[in-house]
Amino acid sequence: MVKINPKARDLVSCRSMISKNPTFGVFYGGNPLEAPFPLLLLEMSLVILISRVVRLLLKPLRQPRVVSDVIGGIIVGPTVLGRSRSFTMNVFSDQGSFLVHNLGIMGFIYFLFVSGVKMDLGLLKTSGRKHIALAAFGVMAPLVSVTIVAVLMRTRLDHELQKGSSIWGIATSMSITAFPVLYPILRELNLLSSEIGRMALNISIITDTIGIMSVMAFEAAKQGEAKSMAALWYVISLIGFMVFTVTVVRKTMSWILQRTPEGKPVGQVYIIFILLAVMVMALVSDFFGAAIANGPLWLGLAIPDGPPLGSTIVDKCETIMTEIFMPFAYASVGLYIDLFRLSDYWSSVSPLFILTMIGFVTKMLATLLTAHFLEMPLRDGLTLSLILSLRGQVEYLLYLHWLDLKMLKLPGFTLMVLLSTLMTAVATPLFSTLYNPTRPYMVNKRRTIQHTAPNAELHLVACIHDQESVTWLIDLLEVSNPTLSSPFVVYALHLVELLGRATPIFIDHEKHEKQFGEANYATVHSALKYYQETRGAFVRIQPFTAVSPRKSMYQDICELALVKKATLIILPFRTGSIDMNGNISHLVNTNILDHAPCSVAILVDKAQQRSQLMSRSIRGSTHHFAVLFLGGADAREALAYADRMAGNPDVSLTVIRFLTENYERDDGLEKKLDDGLVTWFWVKNEANDQVNYREVVVRNGEDTVSAIQAMNNDLYDLWIVGRKHGINPTLLEGLAHWSENQELGVIGDYVASVDFSSTASVLVLQQQVLRGQRSASR
Repeated sequence: MVKINPKARDLVSCRSMISKNPTFGVFYGGNPLEAPFPLLLLEMSLVILISRVVRLLLKPLRQPRVVSDVIGGIIVGPTVLGRSRSFTMNVFSDQGSFLVHNLGIMGFIYFLFVSGVKMDLGLLKTSGRKHIALAAFGVMAPLVSVTIVAVLMRTRLDHELQKGSSIWGIATSMSITAFPVLYPILRELNLLSSEIGRMALNISIITDTIGIMSVMAFEAAKQGEAKSMAALWYVISLIGFMVFTVTVVRKTMSWILQRTPEGKPVGQVYIIFILLAVMVMALVSDFFGAAIANGPLWLGLAIPDGPPLGSTIVDKCETIMTEIFMPFAYASVGLYIDLFRLSDYWSSVSPLFILTMIGFVTKMLATLLTAHFLEMPLRDGLTLSLILSLRGQVEYLLYLHWLDLKMLKLPGFTLMVLLSTLMTAVATPLFSTLYNPTRPYMVNKRRTIQHTAPNAELHLVACIHDQESVTWLIDLLEVSNPTLSSPFVVYALHLVELLGRATPIFIDHEKHEKQFGEANYATVHSALKYYQETRGAFVRIQPFTAVSPRKSMYQDICELALVKKATLIILPFRTGSIDMNGNISHLVNTNILDHAPCSVAILVDKAQQRSQLMSRSIRGSTHHFAVLFLGGADAREALAYADRMAGNPDVSLTVIRFLTENYERDDGLEKKLDDGLVTWFWVKNEANDQVNYREVVVRNGEDTVSAIQAMNNDLYDLWIVGRKHGINPTLLEGLAHWSENQELGVIGDYVASVDFSSTASVLVLQQQVLRGQRSASR
């Protein structure tokens, strides 16, 4: 007989051992859930399914994924489904909860590791005074206020929370804005490349540095509560662990990069080795008492971000980490939470509630007041203060750690998770409504080719995806007739997709020649530099590089066009492209057309035509261009650009204006503006033998296509057409269903399509859409 000490404080629970007999299915009277693996499969399916459904329901409310997943975790816990005793006993019994908690910890470990890989600590060196001031006051204000109030309320706090180390831990958690929390939310809302998004990420890296040191101090204090020498040994082991990470681990990563040929992916064996090292680092950090997630985070920070190593690691493990392991992490949090019992313990958790609310409020006010002092607009300051108040994965892991240390009891843990989730759930839709990253691009001043004086300097933003883009750009500039009286200033923006790092990068290569990727992008910049040298005073090229996500890449382009007061943005387009650059091109072009602060030109470059242009250029032959003028603002912009080309002695230009019978369905104002520009163009070029003009009368879209097809005799090297604004609908009647690429317009898409069977390239122009016209044009 087993004797139990009646003075024992812990309850003794007797459970049956897991059955080792195989189950052959329910038809044989067996219960598959008695075996661990079928139980794991059921839990995995249930957790992922519920989190997906909640995410789908909350998406219209602009809720970030972390909120939906935590709510999904709470649903499987004792708050909702766990209230059923049979559900708990069969699905989330002690055996099932053990599996969930361990998989959840693994999810948190790899989440922090991937976040560390994406972080760029080099931004600490480039942080300006504004970032440092916002970070410093945003940390100090809640840290001091929560500490003072906690000391004053010390007697009302639980016994463990009364300790100095616990007060320090709560105060620092309220003060820090975690980079791993901010990044996924800003990425979801497409704010990574925005001004406020970049600032928030920069500030969060500064506060994370403070946070890491604060966690070290907290752990040392906790170790010292039991034995003072334990704190000393903890500090010594921690320093040794960090030195090992910075030296041995970092040198190992450099060695891997050296053994990887340029342009080739990192070997699979190295990736497997690094992913295994994550678990080893977690084991070692937990062994030294440094919290299990610290080791993986430091390992991630030791890995160079971006391609080839950082991007490969992120690509290999981010999906399975996000979609499989992290739902278990949120479920492990939810299994501890019972919202219905929180009211029974309100008297004991109310001081913690007060401290948390003071932390949230003081951090927001401190950030807002600092932003106001730094002369930031009120809307931007309020947006930044809301963003820096976000809470998420890092806080949940910290609360679980406090629960293990018995610093928090279950009611306090429930309250902290609930308040952190509510803060993020309220702040996210607020700042996404307050802040519109495209607002600065909506200008009232004309920035078009048509309204630029003929003898004025022409500012262009040219987007480049790869080396081929440089070729078509040089060809287009060459035939666009830059002169001494009207030289071109070209801001050549090399677009690179953000992979393996979290923070977007924008580089002016005239100011930072050796800062980023010089070896990778030297070919592009060398070609541009060589062309500028050959053209002398006619063309001046200033190279830039933007490394940003696909969805927000347009913000870098629009920002550059706005700051440089560009007249035209030139974009590449590839017909039938299915590669990465083709996908980027389509997404970027669509967003630029919607938000550009100036006119936009899209060049559909056909490889055959590019070689013809280059060979003709060498021979000094004439280029034959055709303008399809269907009327409207975009057509007028196309004609104005073609007029500049007509000044080139090697260009032969044919303009065909399409009219309807008896001017049917013509817009009076548009017709008058079209007549004025066409008359000006013809009077100017009447004596130019290289310019031809004629008019075609059509009854519908079929006649329009027939007239264009009749011109398709392989004579023309380039078709120039306006995109869509202001075109008489009669000219396009019956053609709308033919268009596949909306960014080219109906006619532009037709002449660029395979059905048109032309080897000529196509230049589609859209005139700048002013602030008041933007909503009406969509």
